[in-house]
Parts: sequence; structure tokens; C-alpha cells
Amino acid sequence: MLSKSIEAALNSQIKIEAESSQAYLAMAVWAEVKGLEGVSSFMYDQSNEEREHMLKLVKFVNERGGHAHISELKAPSVTFKSYKELFEKLLEHEIFVSESINELVHISLQEKDYATHNFLQWYVAEQIEEEAMARTILDKVKMIGDDKGGLYLFDRDIQQLTISSAAETPGA
Repeated sequence: MLSKSIEAALNSQIKIEAESSQAYLAMAVWAEVKGLEGVSSFMYDQSNEEREHMLKLVKFVNERGGHAHISELKAPSVTFKSYKELFEKLLEHEIFVSESINELVHISLQEKDYATHNFLQWYVAEQIEEEAMARTILDKVKMIGDDKGGLYLFDRDIQQLTISSAAETPGA
């Protein structure tokens, strides 16, 4: 059974994951109308992934005797100055989500809720991957600069981008 404080914290995370999905959906739409099909496809996938993260939390809260709340969401930014700014916002947001997950882990340990702590370890590992991916993409974007040919290749290649986390790397 979840304590009221952990239930409230998990419900806050549900909202964060839902807002993440919306933010990435807005990024996908922006990229799509700019003709960046690869970036758009990547961001649609990110949006779907964040929704899955939200649903996983919803199920967990309900299975542990809590009540998951689906709340009103803050509207995401829908315009970006450039694809570089879009990926800067992606990294900023992933860092924010990581901080939120870390706070949840802290609360679960304070309350000695080891089932929730164990459940959250998947999110901790996921955030390591998400941040690494965002940093790698941003490094590539900075490398490209204003080169239109580079942007064309990047847009094509981003669909295949996968980053393996340190946890999955053999010998790490």
C-alpha cells in the first residue's frame, strides 16, 4: 500500500511524464512543418515513449492500492527559433525529469518503501539513457552549425540514432 505522500509524488510524476509527451509532440509538429522529417519522426517516437512512461506509473499507483490522477496539463512551447534550440530544450527537459525521478527515489527511501524504490530504478536507468542521447544529439547539432548539407544528413540519420547506456555497455 502506498503512503499518501508517495502517492502524491507519483501522481506529480504522472503529470510530468504526460507533459513530456505533449512537449515532444509539439516539437514533432514543429519539425514536421519545417520539413525535418527525421527530427519529426524521432520526436513523435519520444512523445510515444513518454506516454508509455506515464502509463507505467499509472498502473503502478493503481496496483499498489493508490489512485492515479489524470490532471490538466501545462501547454508546451510550440515554436522554436531553430532545430538547435529544440534539442537544447530536449536536454533541459530530460535533466528536469531526472531530477524529479531522483527526488521520488529519495522520498521512497525516506519512507522505506522499497517496492516503489525498486520500481523507480527502471526510470533512473531510463533517464541516464535519455540524457546521454540528448547530449549526443546536441553535440552533433553543434558540429553541424549552419551547414545545410549537414542538417540534411543529420535529419536523415537521426531516425537510426540509438545510444546504449553505460549500464548496458559490456565491460563498463
